[in-house]
Amino acid sequence: MRNSQTPSAAPRPKSPGLNLWILPVLFMGIFYFYPLGKITQLSFARAANEAWPGVREFLSSPSIARVIGFTFKQAILSTLLTLVVGLPGAYLFGRFDFRGKKFLRALTGVPFVMPTLVVAAGFYALLGPTGWLNSLLMTVWKLDHPPLTFVNTFGAILTAHVFYNTTIVLRVVGDYWSRLDPRLENAARILGATRWAALREITLPLLLPAITSAALLVFIFDFTSFGVVLVLGGPTFATLEVEIYYQTISLFNLPAAATLSLLQVGFTLILTVVYTRLTSRLQKPIQLSSRGRAQRPLVSRRSRLLAGLLIAGLLAFLISPLAALAAKSLTGSEPGAPLTLAFYRSLASRPRESSFYVPPAAALGVSLGYGILTVGLALSLGLPAAWSLAKKNLTLIDRILDPILMLPLGTSAVTLGLGFLVALDQPPLNLRTSPLLVPLAHTLVAFPFVVRSLTPALASIQPRLRQAAAVLGASPRQVVREIDLPLVGRALLVAASFAFTISIGEFGASSLITRPEYPTVPVAIYRLLARPGALNFGQAMALSTILMAATLLGMLLMEYFRIGEVGEF
Repeated sequence: MRNSQTPSAAPRPKSPGLNLWILPVLFMGIFYFYPLGKITQLSFARAANEAWPGVREFLSSPSIARVIGFTFKQAILSTLLTLVVGLPGAYLFGRFDFRGKKFLRALTGVPFVMPTLVVAAGFYALLGPTGWLNSLLMTVWKLDHPPLTFVNTFGAILTAHVFYNTTIVLRVVGDYWSRLDPRLENAARILGATRWAALREITLPLLLPAITSAALLVFIFDFTSFGVVLVLGGPTFATLEVEIYYQTISLFNLPAAATLSLLQVGFTLILTVVYTRLTSRLQKPIQLSSRGRAQRPLVSRRSRLLAGLLIAGLLAFLISPLAALAAKSLTGSEPGAPLTLAFYRSLASRPRESSFYVPPAAALGVSLGYGILTVGLALSLGLPAAWSLAKKNLTLIDRILDPILMLPLGTSAVTLGLGFLVALDQPPLNLRTSPLLVPLAHTLVAFPFVVRSLTPALASIQPRLRQAAAVLGASPRQVVREIDLPLVGRALLVAASFAFTISIGEFGASSLITRPEYPTVPVAIYRLLARPGALNFGQAMALSTILMAATLLGMLLMEYFRIGEVGEF
């Protein structure tokens, strides 16, 4: 009699099941798969009756072969360098606990959410022809020309990619490292293994899934890089992403752009599926431990010294371009110029003979509006998808749709923008000239991040809370409203911050579909950098600094509201 009244015997609230997937699948179908299908159709329309020979001839041309080869080359080298820079930091974050760790973690995460165009502008301000380092060397050595050549070099592309993606290694590998049971390595040491032998034979094999997962994600971002290559690489270097943009904007050759987009999508989608498989393994590692047991304080003088040097090196590498960017917004391109707020005040002005339809400051309001719309759309679509994926026992539909939701992450933003231009130009989806096209594209980019931010938080809710509410007579909707949503509120704030920062900094798709009278901040920055003159340069630095401050605030909010250290990003 007593057992019959226990909560475990109470009926569980019914799961909405497939109803949760209606909106996400409908959105993905209309705004992802349909545009990709149109791109596929357009790419094979190059030769009406002999499609494949036409595509093969185009892809085998020497110029396109060079672009494809360079895309792989820079992505592979950037990934390897990122691992070299990030793994020591991942060890520090994973195995040690020290004062200011949470704030340092937030600072190292800023480059990842920083718009690529701002990252490029930061390196331009630090190492460009009129950058701080060249200005200093010219003053000290009394030179007429800048001694360092950084912009428009292969090294600039690699450096910016490492800067942008180091935090992925710090977070993915560091979080996983912090949950490995240290008793495995300690047992090997007791049995006579040296520190390096224990690391090589025990720790690294256990870390291999996390390292591979981080490397794949870094490679995907480097493979689809656009703003960094466009600004820092210059006309000498072109990746598939840049070539797609060039074929679309400069040559108006949509079939060629579609063919390159299809090639890029095919490869990145394969990598994305592999990535989702690896992340599912990371959720069930061989042996886990609590972070309190796995992490230890920095006690010895040697460990503190090495940790201090590593932290100083990371901060110098990750913060100096951003600091140089902020300083340039106050001085402009002229060496030795006094500090001034003139460039910020001039953002609201409309110079004579300007090519802008609106003042640069208007882009701030446009990006703010797009960001708010993106947050609403991304949360509306991401919450039901994450709720379905957070179930303990996933259905076959859940397992199939899980990697599909990640597909936009592995698809270039330029390709998405091109797909929108090609597909959404006929009723009832004639949106080519609509301002709504931009937040829809931003939602597609932010959607995977929202799902990955919310799923671990929803999965952490104790089933007993739902069962207790059901015993007390709550309906399934009341359980969601009164139990799930309040508990996942912090994760919702994190996801909203992620969606907003991604929206205000997105450049690839926006560069293709943004209307001239409604420029976003990254588009306005690129236009300013492309125009000569000290005023345009100073305004670009000022807009970039404002965008940097907004993304920094978003990153700090994400770290503050984050539930423990759950999540993939």
